Amino acid sequence: METTAKSLISIIFLTMLITGSYATCPLASLLVVTKETGAIVGGKKLFKVTIYNKCTCPQSQIVLNCRGFTSTYPIDRSILIKQGDNCLLFNGHALVGNDANQFAYAWDAPFNLYPVSAVTGSPCK
Repeated sequence: METTAKSLISIIFLTMLITGSYATCPLASLLVVTKETGAIVGGKKLFKVTIYNKCTCPQSQIVLNCRGFTSTYPIDRSILIKQGDNCLLFNGHALVGNDANQFAYAWDAPFNLYPVSAVTGSPCK
């Protein structure tokens, strides 16, 4: 009986590994790229931020470092919510694997936005 239980657990674990349901994405798989658009809004430069999910799994609860971040251009709260020195992306909703999303802000200079945490979801492609 014990051997059967161990075999069953091993099969389930291997199935999860093979299908990718047990995979986790490294934080480095979230790439944040900020580019100046050339536009001026309210006397400030407009920047476009693109967040790329380079992992095959969806990632949710993505939190960026936003220390000192501010914008004269309104950012939809469903895209970015500032919480102290961090910002929550997409209200915690997932950015699917191998996809990207973006937002814009206006300020004098670009901010160094980078991921500090995220949760890997399934299914993985």
